[in-house]
Amino acid sequence: MLIAMTRGVSPDMGRCELTHLAREVIDLDLARAQHRQYEACLAALGCEIRRLPPEPALPDSVFVEDTALVLDELALIARPGAASRRPETQSVAEALKPYRSLATIQAPGTLDGGDVLRIGRALYVGLSSRSDPAGLEQLRAAVAPWGYTVRGVPVDGCLHLKSAVTQVAEDTLLINPAWVDSSAFGNLNLLEVDPSEPLAANALLIDTTVLFPAAYPSTRRRLEEQGISVKVVEVSELAKAEGGVTCCSLIFNE
Repeated sequence: MLIAMTRGVSPDMGRCELTHLAREVIDLDLARAQHRQYEACLAALGCEIRRLPPEPALPDSVFVEDTALVLDELALIARPGAASRRPETQSVAEALKPYRSLATIQAPGTLDGGDVLRIGRALYVGLSSRSDPAGLEQLRAAVAPWGYTVRGVPVDGCLHLKSAVTQVAEDTLLINPAWVDSSAFGNLNLLEVDPSEPLAANALLIDTTVLFPAAYPSTRRRLEEQGISVKVVEVSELAKAEGGVTCCSLIFNE
């Protein structure tokens, strides 16, 4: 069974952390409606939705991806780079205990799940404002017994590695080369976002379908021209908080 852990939108989301975007008013009712539609899309793609307990006092808590990395062998509880987000991890750790043994990033290291891109047995880790070399080394030590390789990738101009590059097919990445060096990904096929849509690189691959934001039609056409199946979802209010389609769920096999 494919599980998708999600959490509802905090009523305090307007105070979310922002790094690269100017603050805008977030319509909470619309954000919640979009999040429910996002969950419906996950369910339609075969995921069993497991909702985490609400965290009304934690503005960014809907973005559960940043709190953990779930592999087949273990779950690594992150230590988010933004101090305000660290309390989010406790409830996520409790929810993951029935499914995986747990490891934890310890201070002073920092690691956001949004900075970890898994391609097979390779873990690419964004060295960003939220994830540092100490966090990367702790991740490397935690996964070494299972043969994963861990590679640091500098990120510039965006929040997380997955803001700049995500997987959209077995051997294909969707990338904004202005924010991350394309050469870091070896022989993988790279599909560039439309230049008019720099924020379009965040996509969520589930089986053979890509869940993709409605805001980027030109990049969507590029995906479809490559024969990639795309399911569109509206996440405009979540995007005002620097969120994307990968950010709002932790997806793993039971």
